[in-house]
Amino acid sequence: MRSQLVAALLALAAAGGCSDSSSDSATPTSERSPVPTPASVGADHVLKVIDGDTFEVTIDGVEERVRLIGIDAPESGECMSAEATAALEALIRSGVRLEPDVNDRDQYGRLLRYVEAGEVFVNEELVRRGLALAREYPPDTARQTRLSDAQAVAKDAKRGLWNRTACGPATAADIEISNINANPAGDDTENLNEEWIDVTNSGAVTLDLTDWVIRDESASHRFTFANGFVLGAGAKVRLHTGCGQPSDTDLYWCVGGSAVWNNDGDTVFLLDANGNIVVSRSYAS
Repeated sequence: MRSQLVAALLALAAAGGCSDSSSDSATPTSERSPVPTPASVGADHVLKVIDGDTFEVTIDGVEERVRLIGIDAPESGECMSAEATAALEALIRSGVRLEPDVNDRDQYGRLLRYVEAGEVFVNEELVRRGLALAREYPPDTARQTRLSDAQAVAKDAKRGLWNRTACGPATAADIEISNINANPAGDDTENLNEEWIDVTNSGAVTLDLTDWVIRDESASHRFTFANGFVLGAGAKVRLHTGCGQPSDTDLYWCVGGSAVWNNDGDTVFLLDANGNIVVSRSYAS
């Protein structure tokens, strides 16, 4: 009797009868069965826009959250976030076509998709307008060249985030990301203070960096300079990923347990107190 019960339970599990739908959003992509996506989602099934790179739809009666592949729009409250959200709303209001790449979902359970609205490739259009950054999320990179090219166009034209006055008056500063050590020896997570970037004031006047921000291409890594921190003319400050005692020449992000700068390539952005991009520097492996 016991062997029959065990066999029945195993058969039920294999058929999916014991699945726990409440844990779907935390299930790794590799363990989930791809959800067939219709070729298009009509306007009446586009529910709402969450921010500049995420929106909700209904597919076969199920509410789904869609994350646009290959881009990163400003987070809520950041410079140009409202503009990016409004642009996405306008682009998709008449319905969309959703196209997958390699992964069906991300670690939060969101569908990962390229989005087309009529003849417009929405992911690309947001980047071209300077309302989102192109960011590679391997292995979903089939259209990354188009997105990177669109970013180059936006940057050259000083559109959106690439405009020095996008979020307020431009800061008159001659400052640069002078050095990047993204890949220290050994395991980066065990050597965080040897992962660093240098910021150099190459101008002739002292700069007050209060509330200026260093960020990478992700939505989560942000370092804010403390109130009253100044960088003298010709001076350099090194920002370490790990922890330590801050000084005029060395600052510490104190990121717990993980590196910030990707070994295979990333972009360092320096934003002024208004959120304007003052300078950026990209690197590759």
